[in-house]
Amino acid sequence: MQVTSSVPRRVTRQISVGDVKVGGDAPITIQSMTITKTADVEGTLQQIYALAAAGADIVRCTCNEIEAAEGLAQIVPRSPVPIIADIHHQYKMAMAAMEAGVDGLRLNPGNIRKPEHIKTVAAEAKDRNLPIRIGVNAGSLDPKLYEKYGGATPEAMVESAMTEIAYFDEVGFDLIKISVKASSVPLMVDAYRMLSEATDHPLHLGVTEAGPPPAGLIKATAGISTLLLEGIGDTIRYSLTADPVEEAKAGRQLLEALGLRERKNVDLIACPSCGRAEVDVIKVANEAMDAFGERKLPLQVAVMGCVVNGPGEARDADIGIAAGNKRGHLFIKGQNVAVVPEDEMVGQLVEWAEFINEHGTEAALERADLDKARREAEKDRAQLLEEQGDDANAAGEKIVEIRRKNKT
Repeated sequence: MQVTSSVPRRVTRQISVGDVKVGGDAPITIQSMTITKTADVEGTLQQIYALAAAGADIVRCTCNEIEAAEGLAQIVPRSPVPIIADIHHQYKMAMAAMEAGVDGLRLNPGNIRKPEHIKTVAAEAKDRNLPIRIGVNAGSLDPKLYEKYGGATPEAMVESAMTEIAYFDEVGFDLIKISVKASSVPLMVDAYRMLSEATDHPLHLGVTEAGPPPAGLIKATAGISTLLLEGIGDTIRYSLTADPVEEAKAGRQLLEALGLRERKNVDLIACPSCGRAEVDVIKVANEAMDAFGERKLPLQVAVMGCVVNGPGEARDADIGIAAGNKRGHLFIKGQNVAVVPEDEMVGQLVEWAEFINEHGTEAALERADLDKARREAEKDRAQLLEEQGDDANAAGEKIVEIRRKNKT
């Protein structure tokens, strides 16, 4: 089931990063950054291809020395996705990166501060029809802004971005996207909210220096998803202390979960388990995730611990399995289609999922012996209820005892 977001997106200008549209009505894009030395052409290309396979639409590479610019000249024509050069202190590296043929630049206004240098880069980008991201970072603002605002504040970050835009305006350059990142989620969210009111340029969302998973994933998701659900944001990056492939995967999973990108991968849902669980749900769910691996199956798959409520609670899943009486009950859209031995549960789940992906739900239902599956499933459900009762966790007895002890 493809869920789409009902939140109206903030209207922004649209720019092109290579052949990828950003802003306007374009899909929200996923970005990441290589961690290789850009001069290592083959190693960097390997990582770019891995990022693209994991869902990255755009990849950024550092350009901090002339060898990196020379590497970019060889990387860009062989890359499967647009390449952005990350520029920090040396504006001449931006000029070299553009000469190398990159599809965009990222400039940190806190690091390149001379107006003449900024305008030189913008003028060259204008001539090349090349977009620039103004990458404001709370940790590297102009010292004058720290002094003016008493530290890194949303106001200081937005002023940094707007000052940079003013320099670009002087040379007639407007192919701009902007980020105002911070490692503090509340600061980041407030800064983007303020920026979204100040400009209609597309915004690149991220929580900088989020850290390693799982804490980094939580921080980044908290900031990025908060803004996306308010309609703010046109492109995103998870900044994790991890293999950058994990950043691309996380971005893809987030956008799919929010209904902002079409699903390409399995969405595995599983019950939290309870007294009725007939199997170790955590173990089976993990086995299922491993079995599906990198298969591109845009299906919602359910793993449920018992057959009493499982199929009903996961009736909207494309396919699922529930454990009962040492057997696995396969169901499609809430209908039992097969009962298999417990040790074949995961294998059958993957096999049926691949069949649905290739042939469709109706064909899968026609393939099944529905009457036999229904009879077998009902027999197991009845046996489980007889053994455990309707109140498997003895909640009824507990409630009686609570009332007795608290009777006034």
